[in-house]
Amino acid sequence: MGLDADGSRLVQWLCHTCQVANQVNPPRGMRDILPGEKRTREQLISTIRTQYLQRGFQEIETPALEDISKLTSGQGGDNEKLVFQVMKRGEDLEAAKAKNEPLADLGLRFDLTVPLTRYFATNQASLPKVFKAIQIGPVWRAERPQKGRYRQFMQCDIDIIGDSSMLAEAELLSASLAALDALGLEAATIRVNHRKVLTENIKNLGISEGDQLSAMITIDKLDKIGIEGVCKELAAKFDDQVAERASEWLGSLSQESFPPELQDLVSSLGNQKSRLVYDASLVRGMGYYTGAIFEIQHPEANSSIGGGGRYDSMVGKWAGVDVPAVGISLGFERIVELAQPVELQEKTLALILASPADTEIGLALQDEVIASGKNCRLEIQQKNFKAQLTALGQLGVTEFANVEPGVTTLDGLKIRTLD
Repeated sequence: MGLDADGSRLVQWLCHTCQVANQVNPPRGMRDILPGEKRTREQLISTIRTQYLQRGFQEIETPALEDISKLTSGQGGDNEKLVFQVMKRGEDLEAAKAKNEPLADLGLRFDLTVPLTRYFATNQASLPKVFKAIQIGPVWRAERPQKGRYRQFMQCDIDIIGDSSMLAEAELLSASLAALDALGLEAATIRVNHRKVLTENIKNLGISEGDQLSAMITIDKLDKIGIEGVCKELAAKFDDQVAERASEWLGSLSQESFPPELQDLVSSLGNQKSRLVYDASLVRGMGYYTGAIFEIQHPEANSSIGGGGRYDSMVGKWAGVDVPAVGISLGFERIVELAQPVELQEKTLALILASPADTEIGLALQDEVIASGKNCRLEIQQKNFKAQLTALGQLGVTEFANVEPGVTTLDGLKIRTLD
């Protein structure tokens, strides 16, 4: 059966809409977040933030851009290769071209740790001796996009700067587990290692000190490419003897228990210590780690959902003197896929106006609703009222009321629950 004129126009409109949508997608590796998802994300962030604030951490904010020299100082491992660089501007750019100098002077942050250490060095005089920081914000890496992996993504970090004691690590791990539990992720566990132990193990493979970071980057791929893949890459970087020793070492890891460097930390966590697992192959690819390192895993996640460690030498690069520091980051994008958002208790009332002519009374009623403790959204009634109510429910509206002629106060509204 053929289409009538209206049907034909509808098909043409749909085709045009699809073509336009394909032309105006966000940049590759980026994405738009619609209101419903944004609401869920904010609920999860609020839950995480509350857990950290309750434990005395203070939230800060750093710029998205940092000097390129700080982002490429050799501390960020392979992530330094993924920096989105920002070119110099105006005369500075032309001068750099003429002198064949680097064209970039800024870059988008690839994590929140490098900016934090710069922030602390800049503001140290105004901060407490032991500074407990919360950072929640986007970071950028020029990775190859794939399903569930974006070039812009959120991280939720807590760090303690100025405390060299075991208390700092213990507090970070305890707070992180509490946040995950509050999100319904009680099955999360934390793999733990120590850079001192890891360095000694790599040294025993016959790898010189100058090549150890390169070896660590390869061993860090163990979960992705397996023992055979790691050993093949080590053989290519070094020699077959190194690969043979690595194969023997990596194959025996399941028999190891927590080394002395980590036993005090484990025992200090009390009931939570059962959620720590020693992993002698855990590397964490960043070059700035100096002590205990952690990686959070969950049985329903294909990769880690967080990680961190101690980085005692990093602040000193900017402050001129070493300051002890340790931090941990939750990979928010992966957590969103796993967590159950806590339902908000607040109610949102939609006031349905008959026409734009009712705007003045609508705004007055909206102020009253908000003063009573509810959120309030104004709407003009549409022809398909049922579809309008369905859409409002998807936006999180819990109640609605039609503003009838002559109604001027909340008492005159007939408020109904939105099913």
